[in-house]
Amino acid sequence: MSELLRAALVHASRGWRVFPLRAGDKRPAIKDWEARATTDPVRIRRAWLREPRLNVGIACGPSNLVVIDLDTSDHGSVRPAEWDRPGIRDGVDVLAALAADHDEPLPWETLSTQTPSGGEHWYFNAPEGRRIRNSAGWLGWLIDVRASGGYVVAAGSVVRGRRYRSNDVDEVAPLPSWIAELLDDPAVPRPDLGPVLDIVGRRSQYAAAALRGEIEHVLAAGRGSRNASLNKAAFALGQLVAAGLLPDGLARSALAEASAAVGLPASEADRTIRSGLTAGSQQPRTAPIGSDRP
Repeated sequence: MSELLRAALVHASRGWRVFPLRAGDKRPAIKDWEARATTDPVRIRRAWLREPRLNVGIACGPSNLVVIDLDTSDHGSVRPAEWDRPGIRDGVDVLAALAADHDEPLPWETLSTQTPSGGEHWYFNAPEGRRIRNSAGWLGWLIDVRASGGYVVAAGSVVRGRRYRSNDVDEVAPLPSWIAELLDDPAVPRPDLGPVLDIVGRRSQYAAAALRGEIEHVLAAGRGSRNASLNKAAFALGQLVAAGLLPDGLARSALAEASAAVGLPASEADRTIRSGLTAGSQQPRTAPIGSDRP
């Protein structure tokens, strides 16, 4: 039995729904991964015996998990002014500061995984009666949340030759109520992109999927990272506009709607969208061969 198959079975034995990721990668190896994630050992063995090098993903929502992703500052992330404090170096420091601000202990006594980049994933059982959604920077700088609609790379997986390793804590703690309350903000209203996606999809399903994904990134951004997320999305869509896969007007319209939904001032959003689209247009991106096949 391969180490990755063994890891998949161990995670599934906890009641966590697993699915295959690409070998040596973080990306799903299957479509509809959330719906197809499973605890069935027969299905798990079949997948990993066919390809023993597949990494292991855990679908957080179906597994009743909320995973706090605590990153390092080594990825070029710009420090927001609100987190320009002494002793703040990484996501763990930011979470510790949040805990102190709320007069709560740092909830470190739970199962966690160290990532190859030096970050940490802290696992918590999702609270009843609340639907925690994915977010990027909503809690604070260098903190992302993986919950309903999201997944994490499981312990035992290998990326860039380095393994995701679990700590020595076997227990998964409940998500602290103070964190749940911070994450329990009213959902950001989703703009109706149906007509736009229909138009784009007639030209390229790849571009339609990319447009949907980039808009979701903007909508999931926290207060301190909204503009940065908008700029990154505009850059990515500018690459598709330059490649002729996405009409410029539709990209601008979708980005403007998303920025308005997360509360960015129109003038600030317009500058960011124009800058991002212009920069992205200098590096056109084409669809992978076969990506638009039915």
